[in-house]
Amino acid sequence: MKNIAILGSTGSIGTQALEVIRENPTVFKVTVLSALKNSTLLIQQALEFKPEVVVICDEGKYAEVKTALSGLNIQVLAGEDALTESAVHPSSEVVLTALMGSVGLKPTIAAIRAGKNIALANKETLVVAGELVTKLAEEHQVKILPVDSEHSAIFQCLVGEEQNEIEKIYLTASGGPFLGKSRDFLASVRKEQALKHPNWVMGAKITIDSASLMNKGLEVIEAKWLFNLNVNQIDVIVHPQSIIHSLVQFTDGSMKAQMGVPDMKLPIQYALNYPDRLKNSFKRFNFLDYPNFTFQKADVDTFKNLGLAFDSLKKGGNMPCILNAANEVVVEAFLKDKIGFLQMSDVIERCMSDIKFIEKPELHDYLETDKHSRILAGELVTKSTF
Repeated sequence: MKNIAILGSTGSIGTQALEVIRENPTVFKVTVLSALKNSTLLIQQALEFKPEVVVICDEGKYAEVKTALSGLNIQVLAGEDALTESAVHPSSEVVLTALMGSVGLKPTIAAIRAGKNIALANKETLVVAGELVTKLAEEHQVKILPVDSEHSAIFQCLVGEEQNEIEKIYLTASGGPFLGKSRDFLASVRKEQALKHPNWVMGAKITIDSASLMNKGLEVIEAKWLFNLNVNQIDVIVHPQSIIHSLVQFTDGSMKAQMGVPDMKLPIQYALNYPDRLKNSFKRFNFLDYPNFTFQKADVDTFKNLGLAFDSLKKGGNMPCILNAANEVVVEAFLKDKIGFLQMSDVIERCMSDIKFIEKPELHDYLETDKHSRILAGELVTKSTF
């Protein structure tokens, strides 16, 4: 059996990972469960899967979780430091980092240093500190197994191709709920519209990122580090049907694609049980349900966030960290009706212009950059009107 730690077990990826584990009780065992705030669901999960450690980051909910799990042989911890502590639990073989945002950076680094393989759903870890994280993984001979559907697709296409050079990868994008819309239309959209993704069921933050194409921008940065590519080897193509999850083009011009119905459980399962595939009862793809596949160029003029992400990757250093921190602030503000949809890009661009650029950042530089970017973004949100 593989022992799995799930950091962020109450979110979209975490709950789907537990569905995979529930269907394969002789293959996987849960050793660690953690949540930021959702104590009710965390308790339910702990009672079912009986991990060795449970972490609730919100220290105000520690007593509730501790009392609910009393009498069971489960260690209950609280706080963000406990999250990092749980990531290095000796029983765990694979750590699924399903946390949302840059909070996943420290525990992921700790798990790598402890020699744990990482099933990475927290793309912000590589966006914020990709060079640092990938170097550590190499030093500690740790595998980083991508869980994002697009990066899982690239990863699967590269199995058996280790000796062959990549010419380019194409990350596919659904286009989100506003595909084909103008900036005039986007100026007045509200969160209720942005949260209606046409193909995927995801958490609120990633759904907004998908609507603004920031999610695809973050994936571009993540792909650079996962697959050791330069920016000119990465392209984005809009594929509204979301069946081709991404493609690899090799130097001879041949291309490989990974296909399937939009279901995150498949890439989750592949990462948790790599290199072996598990038989499952997931819905199968039927060509007759999709008689047409369409593709189009991503509109970076209307959706500025994708262009900003490419700009940050070209600049390097701590610029992607600035982009990510500012984006987390503006998405939260948009979800609270404090800022307009188009203004999110304006705030991010201003932060990229005003925050100090560091060409060769260390971990403390990333953490300071993250803090200052959030402060500035928060101030800009407060001053905005829409």
